[in-house]
Amino acid sequence: MSHMRTLFRDGRVHTPADPSATAMLVDGDTIAWLGPTADAPSRAGRVDRVVDLDGALVTPAFVDAHVHTTATGFTLRGLNLAGTTSRVQVLDAVAAHAATLPADAIVIGHGWDESGWTDQRTPTAAELDRAGGGRAVYLSRACVHAALVSTALLTGEVKAAAGYDDSGWLRRDAHHLVREVAFGSVTHAQVLDAQRAALSHAASLGIASVHECGGPGTSGEADFVAALAHGAWFPQVFGLWGEPNAAAKAKQLGAVGAAGDLYADGALGARTAHLRSAYLDGTGRDAHGNRVEEHGHGYLTAEQVTEHLVDCARHGMQGGFHAIGDQAIETVLDGFKGAAKRVGVEAIRAGRHRIEHVELLDKALIAGLVDFGIVASVQPAFDRLWGGEHGMYAQRLGRARSLASNPIGALAGVGVLLAFGSDAPVTDLDPWGTCRAAMRHHNPVQRIGAKAAFAAHTRGGWRAVGVDDEGVLNPGWSATFTVWDTTEDISEVLHTETNPQARVTVLRGRPIHNRQEPL
Repeated sequence: MSHMRTLFRDGRVHTPADPSATAMLVDGDTIAWLGPTADAPSRAGRVDRVVDLDGALVTPAFVDAHVHTTATGFTLRGLNLAGTTSRVQVLDAVAAHAATLPADAIVIGHGWDESGWTDQRTPTAAELDRAGGGRAVYLSRACVHAALVSTALLTGEVKAAAGYDDSGWLRRDAHHLVREVAFGSVTHAQVLDAQRAALSHAASLGIASVHECGGPGTSGEADFVAALAHGAWFPQVFGLWGEPNAAAKAKQLGAVGAAGDLYADGALGARTAHLRSAYLDGTGRDAHGNRVEEHGHGYLTAEQVTEHLVDCARHGMQGGFHAIGDQAIETVLDGFKGAAKRVGVEAIRAGRHRIEHVELLDKALIAGLVDFGIVASVQPAFDRLWGGEHGMYAQRLGRARSLASNPIGALAGVGVLLAFGSDAPVTDLDPWGTCRAAMRHHNPVQRIGAKAAFAAHTRGGWRAVGVDDEGVLNPGWSATFTVWDTTEDISEVLHTETNPQARVTVLRGRPIHNRQEPL
């Protein structure tokens, strides 16, 4: 297809160039023309091939703005605990999976979430020893900021680290140490296989690009570099390397930004997101064993944020941070203020820096995003899965803070650039479902319309990495699109419960997923 002029006709083309368009001419990697089929160029000397769409919908392809391809691939291929509803089910799943592995393998699983269980007790390290048949076991929580592990992984270094607990439920530094050991046991060939599985699955869902979020505590450098190098037959991967003051290193690794998972805090599920007001359902202990309120944990100071942004400006790189709790976001924005004093507000705005997740925000914090032109890389599925009056957020935060979380409507309303993603494997790759989640926020005030949601999951993802001429079907723009097996328009699709299937996903004229004859 890349050296041909192909006419797609008799479809339903989603384009602002001509709302009545039913045909699209693709010349190599570029959209050459859009309009009614009756006005389409003829074959004679102008078209090499004609594809009859039979009324099918053609849209810009999706972009997922926050993905971990290796972990997503292992979850797709391996032990997925997302459907478990009790401690016993987790142990049974571990035992069944462990029985298929060599005796010296580490059991790696993902996705348990005790917040929805009737009995929220989780398996102990000793119980995982038995279920794993003596194998080491590592099971990341749905949020990937905590894990249950077996005794074999509880080394002296882990026991001395922040976030350690005798039960085997690990958070913070203890979790990062164990995660590195668990994924360090995986071969490079297995990593590549997992990444290809994740990227192929993404393409089958109409996703033409993903933002790979890596960095210390999230993924190794070799895995990160590998994710960027799978070639033109897969979705395009934009790398974001989250390490403080490492813009030069990020550039050397092939990243487009020293951003992504540069942790300013943890996650609400693990009670490590950094909050102004304490968690309602958890208390910690001080050095003397006294019970104290938990506010989560901040990994960065405002001064460290400032230095990182100045380093990014020096190297011409996008910067960014993972920040969920309101205290963490406030710290990050204080750091932006410091950087603006050093390099100027316009230089900061020109960097199009980003914050991942930004879940707990008030009006003042939202104003800070506007002031510095910050991209909000958000995951609407978080509200769908854990929001509302009775979900995990309500358990952790209370009803009022839960309903105020993930303020997508407020962000959109003041012009903050939104880029939608899944944080896979935290939530599934599911772009249509993600758009619906933004439209159906538990708090009606925070809902957005179908077109705005679709734009945030298409053009928003491109703009978040500085690509401003992708994500819309326009003449002269890239031929990056998906053909769907539906005759409905995007609004009609998003007001149903059923996702259409991608017949073809095309990235700049090259099919990366094709359920039909070769194009």
